[in-house]
Amino acid sequence: MSLYESAKRTAAIFSIVGALLLAVFAVATTTASPGGQERTILDQRERAALQNRWLKLRFEKLLPALMRREKIDLWIVICREHNEDPLYWTLVPQPSLFAWRLTMLVYALRADGVECLSVNRYGSGDLHKEFADFYRPAWEPETIDPWQRLARIVQERNPKKIGINQSGTFAFADGLSAENKERLVQALGPELASRLVSAERLAVGWLETRTSEELEFYPKIVALNHQVVAEAFSRKAINPGVTTIDDLAWWVRERLAELKLQTWFQPMFYILRRASAGPRDGRIVLPGDLLRCDIGLTYLGLNADIQELAYVLRPGETDAPQGLRDGLALGNRLQDILVGEFRENRTGNDVLASSLKKAKEQGLVPRIYSHPLGYHGHAAGTRIGLPDMQEGVPGMGDYPLFPDTVFAVELSVRAKIPEWGGQEISVALEEDAAFTASGVRYLDGRQTKIILIR
Repeated sequence: MSLYESAKRTAAIFSIVGALLLAVFAVATTTASPGGQERTILDQRERAALQNRWLKLRFEKLLPALMRREKIDLWIVICREHNEDPLYWTLVPQPSLFAWRLTMLVYALRADGVECLSVNRYGSGDLHKEFADFYRPAWEPETIDPWQRLARIVQERNPKKIGINQSGTFAFADGLSAENKERLVQALGPELASRLVSAERLAVGWLETRTSEELEFYPKIVALNHQVVAEAFSRKAINPGVTTIDDLAWWVRERLAELKLQTWFQPMFYILRRASAGPRDGRIVLPGDLLRCDIGLTYLGLNADIQELAYVLRPGETDAPQGLRDGLALGNRLQDILVGEFRENRTGNDVLASSLKKAKEQGLVPRIYSHPLGYHGHAAGTRIGLPDMQEGVPGMGDYPLFPDTVFAVELSVRAKIPEWGGQEISVALEEDAAFTASGVRYLDGRQTKIILIR
C-alpha cells in the first residue's frame, strides 16, 4: 500500500470515527449533577418519540376512563391556526407546533375504548403520517363542507352528551371560540345542539392526570430542575459583592439554553438580609445574605417548579446562622402538615382550611399557595390557596383532588432570627410532589438543609 493510499485510508477512518462521535453527541446531551450523577437529556427526535408513546397510552388507558367518569359520550375539540385550543398540543403527536388551518378532533366513547377522528382537509400538513398513527382521517372530498362532515359524524354516533371546551372557571377548558361554537351549533341543528355540555371536568382531568409511565419519568424532570438550582447557588454563578440577582436570572436562562431545556417563566431570585447590615444595594449578593430562587423548567411537555434557600457564608462561618436553619425547619413542618391533608375528593379549599388550622394550632404563622403541575406550570386542577386568598379560591379551589396528579407544594412561614436581632422573615419554599393512591411523595426529595455558598 502506498503512502498516499495509507493516508487516504487513515483519513477515511478518522472521518468515520468523527461521524460516529457526532452521532453519539447528537443522541443526547449528558450533564453531571453536583453529586456526580449523570443525567441524560434526550435529543429532539427522541423526545418526540417518547412523548408519542405516552400519548398512545393516554388515549388507550386514560381517556376512556375520564369520559366514562364524566359521562361524556363524544368530545369535540375545534380550533384554528394561530388560535389553538389550550389542550391542542396535549392531544396531538409530536412534533406539532400549530393547528393546521381549521382543525377538528373528535373522540367517541365505545365499549372497547375511544375512537379518535380528525376532520381536516389538509391532513394536518406535514404531520399527516403521524396523525394517522393516532387519528382516523375522517375527511371526505373537498366538495363537502367540514362542518357538514362533522355534523354527519355526530349524527352517526348519536351521543347522549357532547362535550365542548367551554368553562367560566378554568381557562384550559375554555378553548372553543365564540365563532366556532356558533358554527358548530348551526351545523348540528337544534336537536343535537341541545346535547352540548361543558367538558370542563373532562378537559381538566385530561390535563392533570398522569399515567404511570409519566409518573415514573417525572422525577428525572424535577431532578434536572434541582440540578440547575444547585448550580445557580454556587460560585459557578455567584461572585459575592459583584453578582446581582438579575445576573442570576439570566445565568439560569443561559444554562437552560445550554441544556436544551426551556423555562415557563423568567427565573427569579430574592435577597433576605440582616436589617442592621446598613444601606447597601439590595440587588447585589453579599456575604451573610439568605438567597431564595424560583426556577421552573419544561421538558418533554411537562413542567417543574422549585424554590429553595441558600446562604452566602461570611469569613469564618462554616454554616448558616441557627435561626435561619430553624426557619427552614418550620417550613418543612408546614409542608408536612399540608401534604398530610391531601385526600382524594377533598377540594383544594378544604385542604387549605384544614392545613392552616393545624399549622396555627402548632404555633406557626403560615401562608399556603400550592398549585398543580403538568402540561402547564400553573396547571389544571384544584388550587390550594393563593398568596392573597387564604380564605379559599372560589371556583378552582372548589374542584376536588384526584389521584395520579402532581403538585408544586408552595408555601411560606414567618420566622424570627435571633442572630439578626429578632428580625422576622418569610421562609418560602416550593417542592414538587405526586399525589397517588399511596399518598404524597416528593418527586426528587425536598430541601431540609440550607445550601451553602462558600
